[in-house]
Amino acid sequence: MSIYARLSELALTLPEPTPPVAAFAPFVRTGQLLFVSGHIAKRDGEPWVGQLGSGVDTEEGKRAARSVAIDLLGTLHAATGDLNLVQRIVKLMVLVNSSPTFTEQHLVANGASELFQEIFGQRGAHARSAFGVAQVPFGSCVEIELVAELA
Repeated sequence: MSIYARLSELALTLPEPTPPVAAFAPFVRTGQLLFVSGHIAKRDGEPWVGQLGSGVDTEEGKRAARSVAIDLLGTLHAATGDLNLVQRIVKLMVLVNSSPTFTEQHLVANGASELFQEIFGQRGAHARSAFGVAQVPFGSCVEIELVAELA
């Protein structure tokens, strides 16, 4: 099944990539690897603000991470012109805006990881790091960067 058929089946629409708001490129390709810069969680087009463990619970964080994954797919599409060229999602780095006592960053990150596996199947299984951080740009609750291998 094509990636686009799978997206349609899941009723997901790819967003247009957001232009960078600082001095960086949205993605860089070197050889067969595509490095996608960090994307923050957004809700209704605005930063999804909050801190896990202090007003934002794990399930909401997981939904926020899933929304970031959808935005990352939009950037992957813009970078490749065809998501079917994605050979593998190689690695995610997930930054979770966390209170000092919050310890479920790995569960928040599952919101993105599970979506990539739903869409890409085994090609979506990836290495991952999930960190609790004191802050994410714009006060967003989650930021994720991605590395993909292209065919």
